[in-house]
Amino acid sequence: MYKLSRELAKEVYLLSKKFQIEERFSLTDQIRRASRSIGGQIAEAWGKRRYINHFISKLTDGDAEQYETRHWIEVAHDCELVSSEEMHSIVSKCDQINNKLNAMMAKADKFCFKP
Repeated sequence: MYKLSRELAKEVYLLSKKFQIEERFSLTDQIRRASRSIGGQIAEAWGKRRYINHFISKLTDGDAEQYETRHWIEVAHDCELVSSEEMHSIVSKCDQINNKLNAMMAKADKFCFKP
């Protein structure tokens, strides 16, 4: 899942390089930040797996970031900045990440250890 989040961030970066210059400081920044944050939140969750509530909290943050990424790619599609195929590729990766994050949260005790 962490690897998938990095693939997603790279795909978003490459797509957003095509956005018009007037989107550089708004949509481009928003979608890149959100997509990059997913993997960051997953990494932080792994670092906090000593405490199950912290672990779940960071995974929840990562899930929120994938929803934000999904929102921004849909806005980019609405504005005709990305094709339907490009949008579906991003949304598909977001779906996969969402499913895996929810599975990890449901089984958090299997990932966490007690001090």
